[in-house]
Amino acid sequence: LQLVESGGGLVQSGGSLRLSCAASRDGSIYYNIGWFRQAPGKEREGVSCISGFGGRTDYADSVKGRFTIFRDNAKNTVYLQLNSLKPEDTAVYYCAADPRIRPCVLSRGRDDYDYWGQGTQVTVSS
Repeated sequence: LQLVESGGGLVQSGGSLRLSCAASRDGSIYYNIGWFRQAPGKEREGVSCISGFGGRTDYADSVKGRFTIFRDNAKNTVYLQLNSLKPEDTAVYYCAADPRIRPCVLSRGRDDYDYWGQGTQVTVSS
C-alpha cells in the first residue's frame, strides 16, 4: 500500500489549506487513516484520524475547531482541511494507514499505523 500526500504549501497566518492523502489500493482507504505532523526538532505528533468503518473522527486539542478530516471513498482519498492556520502549525504533515478494524484513537499514537506517506510541508508565516 502506498500513500501519497499533497496540498502543502506556504500560507499566511489565518489562511487555509487542504491536504490530500491518496491510497494506491482500491478499498484500502477503508483503513483507519491518521494525520501526523513533525516540526523541526520536535516529536511527530498526531493531528487527526478517521475510522475506516463508521467514520469516527478524533482530533488533537491544538487543532480542534480549526481542522477537519473527511474522506471520499470513491477517490480512495482522505482530506485534512486546515483553517485558521497559525505559525505553530508549521510542520511536515504525514498521513498513515492502520489496516485493523477498530475505531481510531489518536492518543494510541503512531504505533497503530503500518503504512506512511512521504509527507507534505506546511509553512505558515506570521
